[in-house]
Amino acid sequence: MEITFPPTFFWGIASAAHQVEGGNVYNDNWVLEHAPGSPYVESSGDACDHYHRYREDIGLFAELGFTLYRFSLEWSRIEPEEGEFSLAQLDHYRRMLATCHEHGITPMVTFHHFTTPRWLAASGGWEAQDTPEKFARFCERAVAHLGDLIPLAGTLNEVNIGPLIKSIGVMGSARTESWFEAAAHAVGSDASHFTPFMYADAERGRATILAAHRRAVEVIKAGPGRCEVGLTMAMQDIQAGPGGEEMAARMRRELQDVYLEATRGDDFIGVQTYSRQRFGPDGPLGSEAGVERTQGGDEFWPEALEATIRNTSAVTGRPVFVTENGVATIDDTRRMAYVERALRGVASCLHDGIDVRGYTYWSALDSFEWISGYRLNMGLIAVDRQTQARTVKPSARWLGRVAQGHGF
Repeated sequence: MEITFPPTFFWGIASAAHQVEGGNVYNDNWVLEHAPGSPYVESSGDACDHYHRYREDIGLFAELGFTLYRFSLEWSRIEPEEGEFSLAQLDHYRRMLATCHEHGITPMVTFHHFTTPRWLAASGGWEAQDTPEKFARFCERAVAHLGDLIPLAGTLNEVNIGPLIKSIGVMGSARTESWFEAAAHAVGSDASHFTPFMYADAERGRATILAAHRRAVEVIKAGPGRCEVGLTMAMQDIQAGPGGEEMAARMRRELQDVYLEATRGDDFIGVQTYSRQRFGPDGPLGSEAGVERTQGGDEFWPEALEATIRNTSAVTGRPVFVTENGVATIDDTRRMAYVERALRGVASCLHDGIDVRGYTYWSALDSFEWISGYRLNMGLIAVDRQTQARTVKPSARWLGRVAQGHGF
């Protein structure tokens, strides 16, 4: 069956500053990576050196056929100390934006992708009442310098990530562990105040993060240019296992819908989906027997994307961008199979009248995947860790042909 997409549909590829730039020593995640006893298997280090190689990389993305590049600003580069803004760093990101436009690529800028300046994380971070204003000040300064080149923006990446990873038992007790206390001490704080984005309390963090989003929307909209603004959500296809209907409905409400309802009035919602999560009456269930697993241990379940797009549209009524979707695998044929099945779900949503504006694969490059370091192969382009040489995978060329042909 032939699958086609509108000619205006965006075909994207994505990265995040800390995961690809290298040398982001002023943010909280660098501190977490280097704390004694840290669960991070390695540090981000030089990453993919995208900070210096962005011109070649963006040119390669365009050559492959992609029409959108989603990337983030590194707040800790731009404001390494509170109130001290670097024009040199703002000019760097302006050059990145200009390079996208030169190559016919639409940039989608994320103003915060998990990493936070050390000074903010140390003073209460994403649970502090004054953080929304500090984030708005950063956004206002950045958009004043860059806004005329930004047509699409996301304020915060995966606003619900903290509660989500705790719900499935990942990093749930980190703030009580010695390595986290050591990281807090390294920035002159303690574990009760040091609050990186992913470790914020479900209630206090949600209030702070959503308030920060609203203030950021206001200042970005007030800046130069005509920018459409939204946020992105970490979403799983939440399913009920035997007897788990009530639990699944509760978790869908707590992990997704309460955040989605707070975005009404935004220009779009960014959906970021990789797999499903089943719940029984007492909580999350493990992977179902017989289901293929990814390199990271998740179920190989590309159909989850269609389910989360439909739920997002039903709750918000807003246009949807798929801002992340992909799979960790060393078998590139399985990557192509995953993306094809996911895109069939996107096409089904479009057929039913759901306003899906684009599909963005995560990630552009094999890059730093947080606690897992460089051990997950999620990129369409391989990166040699010693030489930084790029090698285009067959899946990149295949997806590029899909983009150029508006279907398959």
